[in-house]
Amino acid sequence: MTDRYASFVQSAAGRALVKRIGLPDPPRLRRHRPGDPLLPGPVLLGAAADGRLADPVGELLAAAGVKLREPAAAAARFGALVYDATGITDSTGLRQLYDFFHPAARSVTPSGRVIVLGTPPAECATPREATAQRALEGLTRSIGKEFARGITAQLVHVTRETDEGTRVSLEATLRFLLSGRSAYVSGQVIRVDTGTATAPVDWERPLDGQVVLVTGAARGIGAALTQVLARDGARVVALDVPAAGDALAEVANEVGGTAVQLDLTAPDAPTRLAEHLAGRYGRVDAVVHNAGITRDRTLGRMDADRWDQVIDVNLSSQERINDELLARELIPTGGRIISVSSIAGIAGNRGQTNYATSKAGVIGLVDSLAPALHGRGISVNAVAPGFIETRLTARIPLVIREAGRRMNSMAQGGLPVDVAETIGWLAWPASGAVNGNVVRVCGQSLLGA
Repeated sequence: MTDRYASFVQSAAGRALVKRIGLPDPPRLRRHRPGDPLLPGPVLLGAAADGRLADPVGELLAAAGVKLREPAAAAARFGALVYDATGITDSTGLRQLYDFFHPAARSVTPSGRVIVLGTPPAECATPREATAQRALEGLTRSIGKEFARGITAQLVHVTRETDEGTRVSLEATLRFLLSGRSAYVSGQVIRVDTGTATAPVDWERPLDGQVVLVTGAARGIGAALTQVLARDGARVVALDVPAAGDALAEVANEVGGTAVQLDLTAPDAPTRLAEHLAGRYGRVDAVVHNAGITRDRTLGRMDADRWDQVIDVNLSSQERINDELLARELIPTGGRIISVSSIAGIAGNRGQTNYATSKAGVIGLVDSLAPALHGRGISVNAVAPGFIETRLTARIPLVIREAGRRMNSMAQGGLPVDVAETIGWLAWPASGAVNGNVVRVCGQSLLGA
């Protein structure tokens, strides 16, 4: 689906009109292409007094080929601003944020990145420290809205009790957030915990040799996801309903994967899927629950079948599949489960009580399973897409569609590849210590903010 307004704004006449009357100004977003450097410019790296992460982060960035600048040697333009705020232990220390960001605020390149590193408030030693660390959310979310021009801003909470998995997953998270893979992710709080994580031999192929299951793979986000996973080295198992068999076969063949035609709501679906994975691969390293449907009606006009179908496909089938694969120990240590939620599950949506209920349930699944599976070395996360340009959103009435596109910090809808890149990062073995997160892929939508 083409965003004609965004195309017009990029023209000479469009640029003039935007400046004259203050229309939304969708920037060109920097998206990932294999072989691209992480950033178009150097990183300005700073830290609060007694910050615990600046040195290791500096080493990780340098190893990734990123040029570093210290605040005292500020250059004219920066590809990213990275600040270690873990040393801020009370509200008076927040002044250090101003001292770092104020002089550099206008020096970030278009589609640049801002990353603030903090301590999870629950792990802080005192109430004052927890207060100051919680304040970082307001900073990063405001920067995401102020800096514009495709610049994103994130807060990364890094556990105090670090292990090797923490270090590897912090590197994976920084690589994702600094790169074009995170073009439509902004204003997020991401936690890096302890856990099982393995760095790839080649960061251009972070899924090399991994077996990844994708449900709902025949079209839209699912089809884009198969391409991203295969590009990153995965052996993709693409699953969808038999009615989508032709499209599914085409998607699987294009990436050299295998196609599985299966109705996930069938009583024997979990058993059949488990037997297929066990017989062909002996395991599944990452499970991506992407399959989902909508059956929209206001609650007073909704029949029971519409309610039941959406809950069953979007939520209950995920639980049944997880239970079967985990019971058979087909998801090994270091495995990942990634579910697709929605900002409708966070903010609600008129005419979608069934859908919003199912997607909020997906968040509940992450909240409950993540700590339960931590001891087995299996991580559980979700992504929550906002307005993504698909055949489904193309059917939305024009006025509502335009509102969905413009009501975010990017002033445009996202693409299926934006969701796919985020899921791909969570599926990396290197991201194993990223656990219990719900990452919104919404361009920092105003809905649910």
